[in-house]
Amino acid sequence: MTRRVTSVTFRGLGAGISSCQDPWVYISHVSSRCVCVSLQGLVLGVFEKEGEEGSLHLTEAAAGFDQTLSGKLSELLKISGPAIKKGKSRIFYGLHEDFPCVAVVGLGKNSVGVCGAENWDTSKENIRQAVSAGCRSLQDLEVNHVEVDGCGDAQSAAEGAVLGLFQYDQLKSKKKTKVTAQLHGSADPGWEKGVLYAEGQNLARMLMEAPANHITPTAFANTIEEKLAPHAERVTVNKRSQAWIEEQQMGAFVSVSKGSEEPPVFLELHYNGSPDSKQAPLVLVGKGITFDSGGISLKPSSSMDAMRADMGGAATVCASIVTAAALKLPVNIIGLAPLCENMPSGKATKPGDVVTAKNGKTIQVDNTDAEGRLILADALCYGHVFNPRAIVNVATLTGAMDVALGSAATGVFTNSDWLWEQLHKASVVTGDRVWRMPLFQHYTRQVTDSQLADLNNIGKYSRSGGACTAAAFLREFVTAHHWAHLDIAGVMSNKDEIPYLRKGMSGRPTRTLVEFAAGLLFHT
Repeated sequence: MTRRVTSVTFRGLGAGISSCQDPWVYISHVSSRCVCVSLQGLVLGVFEKEGEEGSLHLTEAAAGFDQTLSGKLSELLKISGPAIKKGKSRIFYGLHEDFPCVAVVGLGKNSVGVCGAENWDTSKENIRQAVSAGCRSLQDLEVNHVEVDGCGDAQSAAEGAVLGLFQYDQLKSKKKTKVTAQLHGSADPGWEKGVLYAEGQNLARMLMEAPANHITPTAFANTIEEKLAPHAERVTVNKRSQAWIEEQQMGAFVSVSKGSEEPPVFLELHYNGSPDSKQAPLVLVGKGITFDSGGISLKPSSSMDAMRADMGGAATVCASIVTAAALKLPVNIIGLAPLCENMPSGKATKPGDVVTAKNGKTIQVDNTDAEGRLILADALCYGHVFNPRAIVNVATLTGAMDVALGSAATGVFTNSDWLWEQLHKASVVTGDRVWRMPLFQHYTRQVTDSQLADLNNIGKYSRSGGACTAAAFLREFVTAHHWAHLDIAGVMSNKDEIPYLRKGMSGRPTRTLVEFAAGLLFHT
């Protein structure tokens, strides 16, 4: 049972909770917690003072808010317990008539910046983590509108808020409180940019998290087409059919798709953002296996449900193009996503079968669960038709990548130092890191030593260096001078490693791809 109260002092609910004089507050006798149903909450940041352990320094927005309260917030922070730790939040009630619930979040030290050891901007990561924590704490109290302190970096604050509030509950009858977030105080273009970056990653998360019977190849393509519809003047969407795929002699792609009842789709996106129509495009290629059973080389049933996200490469690539279009980036981008299921049936490819890729190379398929490299092979060949400035493919390709790096960073294999530098630079800004991996001829020899064909789809020593032999296989279908393969198997999902992402599919590295594309503006 819940009753409405107009004045109550909350005791025993944790340090830092003040008396509440606001009528827009309910107290639940069942849960013994305060539930604010006001339309508005506020998230404010505090830094640790340099050289003064336990002391706090208010951000500009927090100091302004405190001034309107004649210093009441500062006073409460002093008496409410230990200093707020980095990434943590503390809630105060009834401080201001417009904001019944105020979450104060710890931002860590103000002097930190890019950390060479961690390969990211620590200040930005601290802001994302802290703002996310504050927004979630207010969401748990069923506050449905939150104003957020920009904390000196409105883009990072927006990313923390929008990423932190996302949860895939579309198919549940009981849903999390939907929260809208906006910047507190004056306008800042960084906020809108951060919202778009985060919404792009959330789109990838939504696609990856959705069940495979909801996101089939056709449904995936239709969803992206719908998302790009508002940008029709700059975007062309081609949903290529199986007949087209066969006409293109994409035998490797066809071999993976034929075991499923779901028809394959080759999704081709053209974003023409540059005023120079002759500008060479950036080509992004994403692995689009909407469900991976392993085919005849069937996977173990344990955790096979997670293979609904084996189209994470296509999801991040397509979401990054949706974001680039929303941002109106003045670059040309072509997105290619071979979409299909990998299923066992009487029509499925069998271990030992030989198929022919678009470039005429024959492939001995010794393991049908090494299917991602097959569909990417044909897509990479096709991508060269556009005389690209660079080709970047993204794929949840190998479990070996997860073993090597875990969820700390995306593995990057590239033939171009310039391309590596641009990807790395972008990842430092976004905090969604990349790490360079080797493309030695040592690995190429392992995939070109095949009994029946030009190539074998698994390395000669199948378990050793699996991520590296997969990259070496892909390189056999690349002639471009600037090519990179991003293996995102290790960053596909999030448990508790990234504090501003809830448990589930991560949508990584969408923001890094967008930042990378934006960075190309300055590197002609």
